[in-house]
Amino acid sequence: MPIKILYFASLRETLGLGQESLELNATIDSVATLKNHLAARGEPWTALAKMKNLRAAINQRVVNADNAIADGDEVAFFPPVTGG
Repeated sequence: MPIKILYFASLRETLGLGQESLELNATIDSVATLKNHLAARGEPWTALAKMKNLRAAINQRVVNADNAIADGDEVAFFPPVTGG
C-alpha cells in the first residue's frame, strides 16, 4: 500500500506539485529517509534537503525526522509559517 505525500506553501510552489503517492521500500522507513529519497531526485527536489526548519507531519500530527512511516500513512512536508 503506498503512502500519500503532501507538499504545502512555498515547497508546493517550488516542486510544482501538491501531492503524490509513493510505494515504500526497505530503505524508506522514516521521515528523514523519505526526505533524502525525494531530494535525491535532483532539482527542484533538493529544496527538501536545503530548506531550513522544514516541518513534517504523519497522519496530521507534527513529528520529528526520526519518526517511522508505514504503508498507508499520509506524510506532509511544510515550511515554517510566519505571520503578522
